[in-house]
Amino acid sequence: MDLKNHFLIAMPNQSGSYFGNTITYLCEHNEEGAMGLMINRPMELSVSDLMEQTGFSGSSALADAPVLEGGPVSPEQGFVMHSDDGGFSASKDIGQGLRLTTSREVLAAIAKDRGPYHYLIALGYAGWGPQQLERELADSAWLTCPANNEILFDVPFEDRIDAAARLLGFDFRLMSGQMGDA
Repeated sequence: MDLKNHFLIAMPNQSGSYFGNTITYLCEHNEEGAMGLMINRPMELSVSDLMEQTGFSGSSALADAPVLEGGPVSPEQGFVMHSDDGGFSASKDIGQGLRLTTSREVLAAIAKDRGPYHYLIALGYAGWGPQQLERELADSAWLTCPANNEILFDVPFEDRIDAAARLLGFDFRLMSGQMGDA
């Protein structure tokens, strides 16, 4: 099972846990584990604040764009997931027209309004060791569906879980947090 370029939607039974009410984009999934970025948890830190803290003069257009809490692993590390326009050599191709980087090159370009058309900036990431995600899926901790770039970049943060659930054909708000066996 390869879930790279899929969304992980936290099931209601994760309510109260770190991942409760989150949707995560899986950037990588292989025999060594999985890595993703939560895409619906904006921080109080704005992109322009981050630019200022990292020594870049930010564009006024960035003032309200939030930085996302990407996950609990390495929360001091910044990640930029972006569209593949712009030719940024330090960015890794992760499929579906997306690239991922920790390089300051993209931040510098964004600050000068020469960055990629679409991007998300996150601090930290979500990570799973070998077979850990598969065990969590077997325990019904997550729903999965193929990712959609419109949800990544165009849907408001608070609506992303519902939009992804609609890709699967149901209303997520109607799901129960109770688990059972048939």
